[in-house]
Amino acid sequence: MVDTSDALTVALVDDYDVVLMGLARMFDDYRHRVVVAEINANTTTNDHVDIVLYDSFAQPESDHHEIAELVRNPRADKVVVYTWNFQTSLVESARGQGVDGYLSKTLSAGELVEALERIHGGEKVFMDEPRRAPSAPGLDWPGKREGITDRESEILALITQGKSNAEVAKLTYLSPNTVKSYIRSTYRKIGVESRTQAVLWGVDHGFTPDVHRIDHWRGGP
Repeated sequence: MVDTSDALTVALVDDYDVVLMGLARMFDDYRHRVVVAEINANTTTNDHVDIVLYDSFAQPESDHHEIAELVRNPRADKVVVYTWNFQTSLVESARGQGVDGYLSKTLSAGELVEALERIHGGEKVFMDEPRRAPSAPGLDWPGKREGITDRESEILALITQGKSNAEVAKLTYLSPNTVKSYIRSTYRKIGVESRTQAVLWGVDHGFTPDVHRIDHWRGGP
């Protein structure tokens, strides 16, 4: 039996089940150091946790508000953003709101655990922008099994939420032409020819967010 008496407790916050489960699995070999206290925010809990790990997948348009709410949450000692996006304004906004860490999804499981332990110990850990690299082994996202990349997945998730190309470009800090390129490659991979077909495919394949999850950790139902 694994001794978890000295392990730090972490709540995982995101609106996509597959993203949460993939992230939770990354800690499987580190249960003596990290205990995942909550991944299902539709179940009422009053757990106090050492760290809330906020995964920003497909919800950057509301990150500023949600991060501020998490920082104010009395059940969380520390708040850490876990992301692919290191746009300077986003990092500085998170820092200004009082988050304790800004970590890249390129980190291996061991590196992620080490960073969380440093944050739990009182350090502020803000990574420099990493060179574009594959996400850490073990991470998951909607459409991964169909060959969709992490960035394509996030863009398709935003499209499924009803965002226009211009809105997607603004939210992902990509140029409109880059967004169009990602959309075309995604359409080819999922075998659709129109935005309507892509949205329907997204709804059927887990690209619809469960907004109650983040609402819960912001203090909602």
